[in-house]
Amino acid sequence: MKHLNWKRAAAALCGAGMVCLTGSLTVFAEDEAAADAGTQAMGGTIVSTLALPVLLIVFLYFFLIRPQQKQEKETRNMQRNLQVGDEVVTIGGIVGIVLRVEESTETVVLETGSDRLKIRMKLDAIKENVTATEQAAAEKAEKQKNRMKGITTGKPKDE
Repeated sequence: MKHLNWKRAAAALCGAGMVCLTGSLTVFAEDEAAADAGTQAMGGTIVSTLALPVLLIVFLYFFLIRPQQKQEKETRNMQRNLQVGDEVVTIGGIVGIVLRVEESTETVVLETGSDRLKIRMKLDAIKENVTATEQAAAEKAEKQKNRMKGITTGKPKDE
């Protein structure tokens, strides 16, 4: 059985920051203050190190991911609200009029051109509903016209 050297064990404990029976209390207090300062400095570096990646992730979410998700949601709503007679544009650039919408297979039948060619496509291939876009633009122009008309012929204020 090996005999332990108690002086070496005590020195090792003192080096590890444990209470030293042989050392003075002032030395131990100075070591503790230095350790606290090192911990605070280390905490500051961790915060500054993690701040940049966190800010980058927040920036990417609000300026790239969130707008893309919003656009995809609007596109899905437009595709689900197609009606017979709507003029649409596909992702391939084909312009046609909706003849039939099949909800079960999520397909749509388009009629294109003067030769009345009929094409069956998936709803996901529809990029834009031209009819709805034109109606929204007309409503916006009408609101703007009414707003301008109200400004130019505004009623005088009662005094």
